[in-house]
Amino acid sequence: MANHSSYIDIEVFSSLIPVCFIAKAEVASWPFFGTLARLQRTVFVDRRPGSTADQRDAIAERLAAGDNLMLFPEGTSDDGNRTLPFFSALFSVAERRLADGRPLTVQPVSIAYAELNGFPLGRSLRPLLAWYGDMELAPHLWHFAGLGRVKVVVEFHPPVNIDQFGSRKALADHCRQAIARGMAEAIAGRPQ
Repeated sequence: MANHSSYIDIEVFSSLIPVCFIAKAEVASWPFFGTLARLQRTVFVDRRPGSTADQRDAIAERLAAGDNLMLFPEGTSDDGNRTLPFFSALFSVAERRLADGRPLTVQPVSIAYAELNGFPLGRSLRPLLAWYGDMELAPHLWHFAGLGRVKVVVEFHPPVNIDQFGSRKALADHCRQAIARGMAEAIAGRPQ
């Protein structure tokens, strides 16, 4: 699981690890990106409160089949300057055991856009890379393409499982803290 500030996150993670993503159901109907998401074998989830068990089961099936899945538990993208609160409902998949009885391994990962053309990105410039709120996609993509070299810091934090925390909420809190800390360190320019 990771923080999420832009569609760029998906390209970065896909270039580093073999992974499929978990996305809100609406993404499936987006022009171009919906097609890419389906080709990439994205798990689309309905975020209505009564559908959590079905979503959990669909995710568990994919994990049992050996897929690596990436969840953005903030439930939305943001300006890239902070980590939003995590929704813990889909962490319920971690309460299940694998076929051999072991708990599911959860890998917290932080991603931060730290530099543009060799210069640190300040708080006010980081949103140039982030895509959030009601931003129009085409103008953002066009502007992003002309920005130059971007340094992206991705940190894989120690893997954990629910047995270490006792509940999905405690697991989600731990992952959020690890990701927020990694993101803050990357933004501040401290070594990872």
